[in-house]
Amino acid sequence: MTDDALLRLDGVSAGYRGLTILHDLGLRVAEGEIVALVGANGAGKTTTLRTISGVLRPTSGTVTYAGRSTAGLRTSELVAAGLVHVPEDRALFGPLTVAENLAMGAWRRRATAEALEEAYGLFPVLAERRRQTAETLSGGQQQMLAIARALMSGPRVLMLDEPSTGLAPKLTRAVLDAVRAIRDRGVAVLLVEQNAAQALAVADRAYVLESGTAVLEGGGAELAGDERVRRAYLGLSGLEPKIGRDEDGRL
Repeated sequence: MTDDALLRLDGVSAGYRGLTILHDLGLRVAEGEIVALVGANGAGKTTTLRTISGVLRPTSGTVTYAGRSTAGLRTSELVAAGLVHVPEDRALFGPLTVAENLAMGAWRRRATAEALEEAYGLFPVLAERRRQTAETLSGGQQQMLAIARALMSGPRVLMLDEPSTGLAPKLTRAVLDAVRAIRDRGVAVLLVEQNAAQALAVADRAYVLESGTAVLEGGGAELAGDERVRRAYLGLSGLEPKIGRDEDGRL
């Protein structure tokens, strides 16, 4: 990846309460591509997203977005600049309706009819349930709403943390199909996904993380065919990935 990447991490280390999770991590995301992060539990995938979005601060190294270091920028400033993170817990406003949640996503710009049409076009079920409160939606519908709300801010890079967690296979396919559609609109996607096979199937490129470091990089199809990845993460030989401490330091 060339130095004109939209998002770059160079030599980034970060962690929690004195415990280092990321070690000298480097990665690149270009405009209009899906990049997946694959690895065992505790490998540093969620920590990577939190560090990029400003929830955590690197202890060393640099995060660069759109040619500018993110050091010192608040999360709200990063969102305003087009770097948007959808966390695993979705962080929806439960008592608010679908339409109100979408309007909240457009806080940095007016919730235009065009933006709403695009959101509802991507997830038609949200249009049907626009007056329904978020807390009464199914898990799959809540995930769709979380992604659609993020899109209302007009991101250039959309980071998704485990979007298929708890979803039935049919809904997982629908969410990942939407990820492709988002990429096709020119939005870069940095995807953390618990199912490595599905992540690699949707990704243009991917990184394999181990102990907070990128140990492999390549095209999604290339890594899906790599024997090391197939054995460790795709379950094709009965081997399990290395499991260490989780990202909060618990076993």
